[in-house]
Amino acid sequence: MNILETERLILRLQTTDDAPFILELVNDPSWIQFIGDRGVKTVEEAARYIENGAIRMYEQFGFCLYVVEKTEDQIPIGICGFVKRDNLEDVDIGFAFLPDYWGKGYAYEAASAVLAYGLDTLEFNRIVAITTQDNHASAKLLERIGLQFEKVIQFSNDSEELRLFSLDDESS
Repeated sequence: MNILETERLILRLQTTDDAPFILELVNDPSWIQFIGDRGVKTVEEAARYIENGAIRMYEQFGFCLYVVEKTEDQIPIGICGFVKRDNLEDVDIGFAFLPDYWGKGYAYEAASAVLAYGLDTLEFNRIVAITTQDNHASAKLLERIGLQFEKVIQFSNDSEELRLFSLDDESS
């Protein structure tokens, strides 16, 4: 099911048919460096990862990380959307793209559309994002779409310090 369309992209719900793509994405060295190793090593594990992650989140909250495809050929190039984490009060915008699609404006296009969707359609009053301290590209993108660095946080189950960015909807 398509959620959003932009000039060059379609953002749609993940399905277990996306398992080969998700397997590739979550095992990319940049994903492992900046997001973490999810232990997904087979297509079957990727299908379970989708079922227990995006599909369950959409059923529970009405949003998730959507597959981002190029409109022209429906090739999946990344994910972008919202996550509700147990250890964050607010909804978190997130994105990850395969390196072949970096530097082409796709992440900006997808994240801008998702942010507008969250504010206008889902009516979020506040949206946050987290990055590792060394993920400068993601931090730059978050600032480009309107989020501002707020503070450094640390989850109780993790020793790593993360940067928290936020956007408060001034119209609410």
